[in-house]
Amino acid sequence: MHYYEIIVRGHIDLHRADRFEGLEITHLPEGKSRLSGEVVDQAALHGILNRVRDMGIELLSVQGTDG
Repeated sequence: MHYYEIIVRGHIDLHRADRFEGLEITHLPEGKSRLSGEVVDQAALHGILNRVRDMGIELLSVQGTDG
């Protein structure tokens, strides 16, 4: 497992949290959101990033650590 923090532009509606495979959504200052949590593998990470893209959300950063 890997722990990831994904930062996007805009505040993601909390009712959309189920689209992000159990990641915690935190609204940040300056109109950003952080999606954070454990991701099983690279395929799951790409699925999350594809959802961000498909929803038209601007991706700002992705950081991961071994968990």
